[in-house]
Amino acid sequence: MQKVFSRPSSLKETPMHFCPGCHHGLVHRLIAEALDYLKVREKTIGVAGVGCGVFLYDYLEIDVCEAPHGRAPAVATGIKRVHPHSVVFSYQGDGDLAAIGTAEIVHAANRGEKITVIFVNNGVYGMTGGQMAPTTLEGQYTTTTPTGRHYAREGYPIRMAELLSTLQGVSFAARVSCHSAAHVRKARKVVRQAFQMQRQGPGLTFVEFLSCCPTNWKLTPQEAVRKLEKDYIPYFPLAVFKGPRDSA
Repeated sequence: MQKVFSRPSSLKETPMHFCPGCHHGLVHRLIAEALDYLKVREKTIGVAGVGCGVFLYDYLEIDVCEAPHGRAPAVATGIKRVHPHSVVFSYQGDGDLAAIGTAEIVHAANRGEKITVIFVNNGVYGMTGGQMAPTTLEGQYTTTTPTGRHYAREGYPIRMAELLSTLQGVSFAARVSCHSAAHVRKARKVVRQAFQMQRQGPGLTFVEFLSCCPTNWKLTPQEAVRKLEKDYIPYFPLAVFKGPRDSA
């Protein structure tokens, strides 16, 4: 019988620590599949930001460097410049990339650094207890917005993929999701494209994943998926904003 589905060789055979219904594990798998598909595992270096994805080295069979909070694009820049023939990517959450790391991602993107950035957007600070993040939706309850986020107090949610797509140094910017089989298939193509374009060298490539956080949203995994579809996708549309449109 032909084997049609198996664990990617770039993904370690170890239980993951993520909460039930969290999508970090799926994103890890899609990265591993892309590295296998492009046959670049041995030359890939990951940079983990601070947050739920900080233990990247526990799950991917690659070299991983940890960065101070928000500084993953700067660390990835240094690694790529020293090892220009390596495949280098950062793995960051919304608090890490869009709050304390805003300057690092914007300027790395504007310089056109030849790295790939994987951005997991679940609308809250997941690891530290569910505080408001720059991507928290208006009206959303968090530990620091107990009455709901309001634009007059906390501003509007930031659309990072659209923002970065306006910069000349960015060659690819997309937003995907993995909350259904169909969306996983689309996301797989986008992640592969991002890494492939890094190898071709035109500039920074950026993939944003919308992800559920049932624990901090205080929902079941099934309810969290419905919230993502009902509230998150309308505000954060899934699309390729810059780069080859056939990726999605």
